[in-house]
Amino acid sequence: MARVVLAMSGGVDSSVAAHLLTDAGHDVIGVFMRHGEESAQQCRVDDSGGPTAGLPVVAPMAHGRADHKQGCCSATDAADARRVAAKFKIPFYALDLQQDFRRIVDYFVDDYLNGRTPNPCVKCNHWIKFGRLFDYAAGVDADYVATGHYARMVRQGGSNRLHRGRDQNKDQSYALFGIGRDRLSRMMLPVGDFTKPQIREMAESLGLGVAAKKDSQEICFVTQGHHSDFVKARRPEMVGATAGDIVTTEGDVVGQHAGIEAFTIGQRKKLGVAMGEPYFVVRIDPDTKQVVIGKKPELQRPRLSAVDGNWLVDRSELPPKVGVQIRYNSTAKPASVQWANENGTEFDVQFDDPQEAIAPGQAAVVYDGDRVLGGGWIR
Repeated sequence: MARVVLAMSGGVDSSVAAHLLTDAGHDVIGVFMRHGEESAQQCRVDDSGGPTAGLPVVAPMAHGRADHKQGCCSATDAADARRVAAKFKIPFYALDLQQDFRRIVDYFVDDYLNGRTPNPCVKCNHWIKFGRLFDYAAGVDADYVATGHYARMVRQGGSNRLHRGRDQNKDQSYALFGIGRDRLSRMMLPVGDFTKPQIREMAESLGLGVAAKKDSQEICFVTQGHHSDFVKARRPEMVGATAGDIVTTEGDVVGQHAGIEAFTIGQRKKLGVAMGEPYFVVRIDPDTKQVVIGKKPELQRPRLSAVDGNWLVDRSELPPKVGVQIRYNSTAKPASVQWANENGTEFDVQFDDPQEAIAPGQAAVVYDGDRVLGGGWIR
């Protein structure tokens, strides 16, 4: 039996993870990470109307379910997580991470203003879920940190390896590439050996109220409207400052746009111009504020370079041929990887076949079959 800190979001995956861990005999501590901008109000534990300091037990919701998430922590989610914890007799605490989460929001806004396509969910996993959560685990003498991610920890030959989840349609290993290698031995991913339907069936058989709860499909802090609206609200001084021309790859000006933050590489819809045939965003220039559009073949690139690399293997373990995944909802494509410096914080990827819509700001994650070798951020 080990002491395990489990991140409980109020969703079906982490709820079933709680069952799997307690059923295996572990001493589980449930933690609800409140880090949305509305979360101090939504997750307070008394009637004072203000946030509560420390790590309070989250009180149950006193009235009906909310129609929509408010920030990345809603009272509904907190109440759902608390009810599951109570069912399995798990101590349950709310960890206040609002200060830490502002770093995620600022990163998201700054990347869009610089013509990049951020991935805040991946950053959140690196910085918060498997960052600050480990700090909390150390404070309560926990041996492991667990989440409801669809990925697997494989212990083999004395090493700890991160692999894809069994359910290829729900695999979340892409979002975990940035975990510190030294923390792999202290990670537990209980649901990774199951498919999503199996998890829902298990939740239903256990009588968990979250069995049919929908998966979150949105960026947790952009709860309504377009992400560009959020960026403008966060940086009102930049409204109009990022406006510019829409140009073709031949350099012809075909329109104007209100801000580069509204665009991403590969985008086809809502370009604001009528070209008579499909055109896509192929490049965003933050210096000139130009959004460059072209035809589908112009999206293709044979290679990419990445920075801020994090590797879960030694350089000598990199095979000559790997798979590289460049978006969350895509598959790894055959490629070769070369480190550009000694520790691999910069590396180059050469694909066997050109790939479409390689977007600066997204993660390039390197696989050997189902095993995650490492990755970095597309430059």
